[in-house]
Amino acid sequence: MPADSPTRATARETIALLTGAAGFTEHRPPSHPLPPDGPLGWAGYDAARERAGTRTGEEESVVYGTGVVGDRACVLLAFEFGFLGGSLGRLTGDWLAAAYELALTRRLPLLALVATGGSRMQEGMVALTQLQRVAAASTRLRAAGLPQIAVVRDPTTGGGWATVGAGADVVLALPGAQVGFAGSRVRPADADPHAYSAEGQFAAGQVDAVVPPGELARAVTHWLRALGPHGALPAAPLPRALSAARLPETGREAVAAARDPLRPRAEAYLADYFAVRLPLHGDRCGATDPGLLCGFGLRADGLPVAYVAQCGTPTRPAGYRAAARTIRLADRLGVPVLTLVDTPGAANDAEAERAGAGAAIADAFAAVAEARVPVTTLVIGEGGSGGALALAAPNNTHVTADSYFSVIAPELAAAILKRPPSETGATADQLRLRPQDLLELGFARSIVS
Repeated sequence: MPADSPTRATARETIALLTGAAGFTEHRPPSHPLPPDGPLGWAGYDAARERAGTRTGEEESVVYGTGVVGDRACVLLAFEFGFLGGSLGRLTGDWLAAAYELALTRRLPLLALVATGGSRMQEGMVALTQLQRVAAASTRLRAAGLPQIAVVRDPTTGGGWATVGAGADVVLALPGAQVGFAGSRVRPADADPHAYSAEGQFAAGQVDAVVPPGELARAVTHWLRALGPHGALPAAPLPRALSAARLPETGREAVAAARDPLRPRAEAYLADYFAVRLPLHGDRCGATDPGLLCGFGLRADGLPVAYVAQCGTPTRPAGYRAAARTIRLADRLGVPVLTLVDTPGAANDAEAERAGAGAAIADAFAAVAEARVPVTTLVIGEGGSGGALALAAPNNTHVTADSYFSVIAPELAAAILKRPPSETGATADQLRLRPQDLLELGFARSIVS
């Protein structure tokens, strides 16, 4: 990649790309010099550090301080890959720990601009244990309800990816960046290079978005606005109904209306509800579910709301894991949650079972139950059994006129009861799954119009 490529920009160039005219105030930690040639006495290490400093103008492989991105103050931490490959040594650990502590003390978000080859081998285990320092510092920020955003540049590998990068709440990547735990010289010779790229990590659900450099400042500004920190926020407002459907007279009519392919779906509801949408992508376990949309959004009045929205397909284990991740992040940051329920049920094929469907659904139930922030649910289509209920807020679920919710699909209920197909409609009536039935039973708080 050419030296002037945006993904190979220096630490300070990358900071300037985001802060612009708002500027950046650099901070430095207290100095704790290394012994000659480092903790291992690695011959030539001092000379290598001196050459790296002369070449880059930096004292270490990271730069940190405070700045403003868009209209939001934050702590910025940028790796300088030109300084010994952006590697982590003991002094790097001092600078990283100080950056996290600065964010904690000032109650600011941490924005990490990562470009690193991993731990510095000239310092051996002393270098490797800096990863534990980073993990501990990140945990303290998390406990304080402060968001962490990582922008992974080229390359981001090794322990730097496995802590500062992948450990962030939101991970953005620059196009074409090499991203992965294994660097190019240590991975298997026959490994698929796409798996170690920003685009490959996005496909695997490890990166939330691949953002071109020219769009990075705007994207980060939106994320900083959405994630906070915030004061006390109200519950998410209910979306308005996007169809003029009338209430169904029978259970069969309710099911038919919810299954109508022309009925408004999650994408239409989210587009109507938010001025800005910021998707979270993937379950962080190597999988994605395109039928489950997660993320944060900003309404026209600036109110941030996290969303989890089913798209009318059977929800897969990756979808439930992504939903739980989103709800827990919103809860930690104090952001209200909106869930849109629309699924015939959880995916029940063999692949879903092997991927841990039961555990993933259980975790989604737990995330909703544990949430301290208000969770608001609107059923916009099918409410298929436990696969839908896992994302429904107890005592705060609302329904549209073209939706239904049922313990089981009427066709399956009829089959279990050994009834002929001609009795499916009557079975639907018995299940009392219409919107007005759900209101009368106390499951739904209102029918949204």
